[in-house]
Amino acid sequence: GSEKVIQCNIRDITERKQAQDALIKSEALWREQSTRDHLTGLFNRRYLEETLERELLRAARQNFSLGIIMLDVDDFKHFNDTHGHAAGDEILRELGSLILKHVRGEDVACRYGGDEFIIILPDASREVSRERAERLCEHARHLHIQFEGEALETVTLSLGVAVFPEDGSTSEAILK
Repeated sequence: GSEKVIQCNIRDITERKQAQDALIKSEALWREQSTRDHLTGLFNRRYLEETLERELLRAARQNFSLGIIMLDVDDFKHFNDTHGHAAGDEILRELGSLILKHVRGEDVACRYGGDEFIIILPDASREVSRERAERLCEHARHLHIQFEGEALETVTLSLGVAVFPEDGSTSEAILK
């Protein structure tokens, strides 16, 4: 009727909030794991393929060049055969760290597979891409990698440089 009533319900939502926070963290971890290489911390091949397509479209739309550096470790099989796969993993970790230290914020550094890496260089000419590749080679020569208290041989790299649009207009052509 004419009486006014105020009703108050109180619920403890602590468990629901904790579950929600755990789910958010889990999703963020899953996203990170699905785009990153667990060994090197670089982006993985799946992320590379998606990003390269997007960067090629952006470069074409804005009439920019796009540099690509592909590199691999010389005689990597020798490191694995001589010192074991754990030593090879250490080389890959160190190389991933080296690459991360020497890329610009807009560059995309990826592990392509095995001992192969690719760096996407937005708005970089052939000359700039080649200079950056040569610097990476030089930095790699100065890596002093220790494994189980033993210094490993000097790491050298083989690198290739391609530039959009001169070397191709598709990701397949550029990577070839």
